[in-house]
Amino acid sequence: AGATVAMLTAGEVTHRLGARRSVGVSTAGVAAGLATAGVGVGVWPSVAATAVGLFVLGYGSGVCNVAMNVEAAAVERLLGRTVMPRFHAVWSLGTVAAAGLAAPAAWLDVPVTADLAGVAVVVLGGTLVAARSYRRVGDRVGARGGSGVLAAWREPRTLLIGLLVLVLAFTEGTANDWVAVAFVDGYSVGPAAGAAVFGVFVATMTLGRVVGTVALDRWGRAPVLVCTMSLAIAGVVVAVFGGSPVVAVAGVALWGLGTSLGFPVGMSAAADEKGRAAARVSVVAVIGYTAFLAGPPVVGLLGDHVGVLRALLVVPLLLVPALALVPVLRTPPRV
Repeated sequence: AGATVAMLTAGEVTHRLGARRSVGVSTAGVAAGLATAGVGVGVWPSVAATAVGLFVLGYGSGVCNVAMNVEAAAVERLLGRTVMPRFHAVWSLGTVAAAGLAAPAAWLDVPVTADLAGVAVVVLGGTLVAARSYRRVGDRVGARGGSGVLAAWREPRTLLIGLLVLVLAFTEGTANDWVAVAFVDGYSVGPAAGAAVFGVFVATMTLGRVVGTVALDRWGRAPVLVCTMSLAIAGVVVAVFGGSPVVAVAGVALWGLGTSLGFPVGMSAAADEKGRAAARVSVVAVIGYTAFLAGPPVVGLLGDHVGVLRALLVVPLLLVPALALVPVLRTPPRV
């Protein structure tokens, strides 16, 4: 709920404060939310305190997400080459690092309160140091006039980019939530093997985001996205109908590569016009992140009827028609 509210207001916040200050303020919220949730779980057990902490955490992370993407898009414009997917690759590495730290903390019975407090300190300190290198130009942008978020909701191109990002986020989120369970359910592998399959997906997705920038600069957004989305379609089909875990894992690897560029390229496309970047990124983020909220229940419901492995086929069923939306990612002509 906090993240959803943030997505609706992050454009205005970023417009008013600028990306650097928005990141600083929102990260303080993230740290406070983590610490509050930790206290609510451990030191002073309270459902209300935990809920408040999680809401603040969600709101802070949502605003920070939009502000970071706005700043990254500005850096991309200044450099004159594609770098957005590499920022998202580092985000993927962050999720892996978080899991890698949480597992031994749980094994060592580190109190949740201490664990989350430590994470809060690291997140706040590290992000504030990093944000010092953000551009200071435009920190007070928007002091005159509104952010234009409401106007962005009426722009056909912005909405179509959001719809494409929605499908691509669903493609990524389905793997995040269900690929490990699908292999346990469909191929009768153990839980550890299922987790390893998810690791394959994250690894190839990260690789695609690191090396995909070269392809984007050489051939452009639309041709590259058609290729990567086709890889994702083929990968899911192979993962479901591979017949053996080994072949199916190869499909998951293709799935990860095919998913890698969609979300970051959508953010870049939304921020093509400097003066409208914050509003449009906010709108696209709201639409796209809906998939992370709605996707898991949809696949789970289908899995109850046809099995989780077969339920994964909803991904290519959405990706195929979404190929028609790829042309909206082209940079609009300057007038």
